[in-house]
Amino acid sequence: MQSKHTTSDNPVIRLNRDDDVVIARTQLIGGTWLAAEGVAISGLIPPGHKVATRSIEQGKAVRRYGQIIGFASRPIAAGEHVHTHNLSIGDFDRDYAFCADARLTVPATTPAFFQGIVRRDGRVATRNYIGILTTVNCSATVARAIAENFRRDIYPQALEAFPNVDGVVALTHGIGCAVDPEGEGLAMLQRTIGGYATHVNFSSVLIIGLGCETNQIARIIERQGLQPGNDLQTFTIQDTGGTRRTIALGIEKVQAMLARANEVIRERVPVASLVVGLQCGGSDGYSGISANPVVGAAVDRLVSHGATAILSETPEIYGAEHLLTRRAISREVGMKLVDRIQWWEDYCTRNHASLNNNPSSGNKAGGLTTVLEKSLGGIAKGGRSNLVEVYEYAQPVTAKGLVFMDTPGYDPISATGQVAGGANLICFTTGRGSAYGCAPTPSLKIATNDALWARQQDDMDFNSGPVVNGLDSIEAMGERLFLLMIEIASGTRTRSEKHGYGQNEFVPWQIGAIT
Repeated sequence: MQSKHTTSDNPVIRLNRDDDVVIARTQLIGGTWLAAEGVAISGLIPPGHKVATRSIEQGKAVRRYGQIIGFASRPIAAGEHVHTHNLSIGDFDRDYAFCADARLTVPATTPAFFQGIVRRDGRVATRNYIGILTTVNCSATVARAIAENFRRDIYPQALEAFPNVDGVVALTHGIGCAVDPEGEGLAMLQRTIGGYATHVNFSSVLIIGLGCETNQIARIIERQGLQPGNDLQTFTIQDTGGTRRTIALGIEKVQAMLARANEVIRERVPVASLVVGLQCGGSDGYSGISANPVVGAAVDRLVSHGATAILSETPEIYGAEHLLTRRAISREVGMKLVDRIQWWEDYCTRNHASLNNNPSSGNKAGGLTTVLEKSLGGIAKGGRSNLVEVYEYAQPVTAKGLVFMDTPGYDPISATGQVAGGANLICFTTGRGSAYGCAPTPSLKIATNDALWARQQDDMDFNSGPVVNGLDSIEAMGERLFLLMIEIASGTRTRSEKHGYGQNEFVPWQIGAIT
């Protein structure tokens, strides 16, 4: 993909000289002459949508980013709108060429630092919460009731004496029972709970169960290697004596944890301590042009400083995975990614679903047509760095550099897996205007275009729109985003944190039969 765009007075953006389409910067009307392309617009082209720059025969491949994004479902004339009415998915061979594009990572010449919270075990946090986790839906109400007693917006005095505590959050879910006790689904849920129970951004954690559920606390402790103590306490509603007593006990335990949690201070630590989850939601035709490549430029800087970035959303790299296998540091790492793609193909077949049908209604309204087009833009979040490891959902991420975690494309589920794996910062791009947060990890929201920034600035932290307009470069904006990531990691609150997002967005991946 080329990162240099045409000047701002050009009404369209050409991404690659081999492309069959260009992208409208603004709404284009019929008759508009595209001088650089030598074609006239036919009909109305919405902003972010594609325009054919040459005639394309039915059945022929259509390229964007220099890559195949689909096939013409009928003849397409030069200047015509290219979208769902004339572009469809199709099969084609992809050359995985393992490691062909892997390159030597050049360390940054100037060290970068942020103000982090160093835990007793040496891990570095970006936030300092007390967490309340649940084993099952049945204990969700009491967990939320306990956390409600420590909300600063309702009871300011509750945490008045503990300014270094970011809050008390209840992360509840709707599963945990009527599942195979030895099945993949329960193992995944327990891995997720284990990852949150030990997350660096939690000073202390309560795990609350009902008592009779399949997802037993003792089994979670055993399988996840957890160590109960002052900072990890567990109990059940049935053993405690009902709802009222459980809420009272939970409040008492949180109050006892607060003084210890408040003892932290922020200190100067290397950027290498950051583990950044990469997300895109509510994508549009500009996502792969502006916000995602800008994130990719910031990721390359993170990797050069020894940090970790987690690319995910497997259905949203489908059809473009060959661009990652080419950057894998070994054939083994590349094959791990291919194995996850094949797992998804089988998973969709078993559930009578189509992996080719990922783009949402909002994605299509914003100009994206096929999963191939969406995937090619989504991969841009990974920059140009080597792929050093591939993880299953919610597995602990230990490698440094760009890694991949297998997750669905649905953002709350995907980010939940990343945070369970250790992400202490999330970068979330959006073109349509997703509303999202991710306690206990701050989520930095990045707009793809000026119109979204102007309309929904109250939810956005960074605007990549100048790239679309040709007024700024991907590299320059990537540097600014990198500096903003350092600022957020150092304690500056994101928009979603100020709005209180983050608890309802805890959504573990649910697979397997519910009986």
